[in-house]
Amino acid sequence: QVQLVESGGGSVQAGGSLRLSCAASGRTFSSYAMGWFRQAPGKEREFVGAISASGSNTDYADSVKGRFTISRDNAKNTVYLQMNSLKPEDTAVYYCAADTTLFIRTTLIVAAQYHYWGQGTQVSVSS
Repeated sequence: QVQLVESGGGSVQAGGSLRLSCAASGRTFSSYAMGWFRQAPGKEREFVGAISASGSNTDYADSVKGRFTISRDNAKNTVYLQMNSLKPEDTAVYYCAADTTLFIRTTLIVAAQYHYWGQGTQVSVSS
């Protein structure tokens, strides 16, 4: 089992940047595929980005491609989401998620594929 704690959220102006971190407990972090999702008020949770357990593969939602970068440091049990060129429509609560995969290069892009979730961190982007 793994516990996830997000940090790094805040308020920024459009065009600004933030880096979210997600710290995971446990000694098997390197066996977990990780993902970032977000949920805006009145909307369903949506996929943002994912990274494989090995870190070799990543996937992104079309809405954030070229602006957001997901990465991981298995030595620190941490996954990151670097968010650049932020837009007001990026405003949401951001959640990280984790689950094991059969193959270490697999990315998981569907929320239902994840068993473990953090509590979320708020990102607010003003115009």
